[in-house]
Amino acid sequence: MYSRILAVIGFATILTLFIMPPGYGQKVMTLEDALNIALKNSPDVVTAELNMSISREQLNARNAAMKSHFSFQVTPLYYSQRRAFNELISKWNTNENFYSSGEFVISQPVVFSDGNISLRNRLEYSDGYSEYADLRTKGYNNDLYVVISQPLFRYNKLKMELDRLKLDVENATLNYALQRMYLEREATEFFYAVYQRQMALEIARDEYENQKASFEIIRSKVLAGLSPEEELYQAELNMETSKSNLQNAEVELENTKDRFKQYIGVDLDEDFIVEADVQPAIVPVDLDLAIQHGLEKRLELQQRDISIKNSRFSLVESKSINSFTGDLSLSMGLFGENEELSHVYDSPVRSPNVRVSFNIPIWDWGERKSRIKIAEANIKLQEIQMETQKTNIELGIRESYRRLQNLALQIGIAQQSLKNAELTYEINLERYKNGDLTSMDLGLFQNQLSEKKMSLSNALISYRLELLNMKIQSLWDFQNNTSFVPVHLQNNLFE
Repeated sequence: MYSRILAVIGFATILTLFIMPPGYGQKVMTLEDALNIALKNSPDVVTAELNMSISREQLNARNAAMKSHFSFQVTPLYYSQRRAFNELISKWNTNENFYSSGEFVISQPVVFSDGNISLRNRLEYSDGYSEYADLRTKGYNNDLYVVISQPLFRYNKLKMELDRLKLDVENATLNYALQRMYLEREATEFFYAVYQRQMALEIARDEYENQKASFEIIRSKVLAGLSPEEELYQAELNMETSKSNLQNAEVELENTKDRFKQYIGVDLDEDFIVEADVQPAIVPVDLDLAIQHGLEKRLELQQRDISIKNSRFSLVESKSINSFTGDLSLSMGLFGENEELSHVYDSPVRSPNVRVSFNIPIWDWGERKSRIKIAEANIKLQEIQMETQKTNIELGIRESYRRLQNLALQIGIAQQSLKNAELTYEINLERYKNGDLTSMDLGLFQNQLSEKKMSLSNALISYRLELLNMKIQSLWDFQNNTSFVPVHLQNNLFE
């Protein structure tokens, strides 16, 4: 009988034979099915996935902006007529201008220096008339030149922006993986809660069947005059109590299933039973390995490290406030003009241009110094929080390990207790049949057997949940003896 109970606990498909009436078809849901449904419907996971997608696209956009830009600006028609006072000749003069132009630009940002190099070519046809000289001038001109712009004595804003975007992608990916793990833990807890209610219903059904059998036995004895009539009343009360417990178990199961359906996002009218494998298999756990791997791989620590890096970027920005900086601009080109397009560069003219400028702060009333202190304090705060989180992670792993050891012991005790309760019930059932035991006493042994069955089921499920918690705490799967790295972190974050 003991092996039959374990088989029932291990395979919920067998439970369907007891829980559901004959001929009633019902969908079976495994833990994997529940997790897949929850992942599709969870708002937190969907939100985290969208944030991850946004971060990736922002990085892709920034990387695309680092490549050469090609642009062509065209002004097919420009005409103006303006009358203005010419102070040189003290007369009013009318100017009429017409031109058509096009400019082709190739621009290349320089990531390593935060500068920019561009090649520009502007071709223009102009037709102008001046009333003062009574002269109309028309022809073509072309300006081809290279421009180099370079900030001086300043941190590389372009490279920092790229680094920050990469950190944003990494942080969003870590957050997505964390949301998936949190979902897995909560959905698993809901799943096993339903499974426990199924087990409770099965145990209540077994108890009810036993009480009905006891009632039939005592009724036969009373009718035969072998037992007093009050024994029949007690047996009937025990049977009705078991029936009430069975109905309560059915109600609790349906309520738990509704909460489970709500969490994973399925229709409340959909009916199913859960199928779980909770065989009493104890998994060896290495505490030192769990702590070492958890401190190396925990996603929360990686997120904290990202926060420290961002705080250091803020420190660099703070140090640049009201600081000595400069800018260098250099251009070199050829300008040509002629009435004929083909002769524009017959007599080209060089057009060099160099500009160096500096920003020299004099007094900022302590703004820069205060902002640097704020940034340094933020870094220190992040580092303290990192160390605190490491300590909390190790504490969590140690506590989980102790709970696993305790639960393994409880499973062994529950198994032996169930075996003893089964033997005790069988012995006392024979005594009851022989008239050596009252129905009230037999009911106590029946209740004891039901409690031991439920205790074993609860211990097995608690062990499975704690083993999952250990996997999440240490990111090491002790069942498969392998590192548990979420699938979305196995590939390169920036592919």
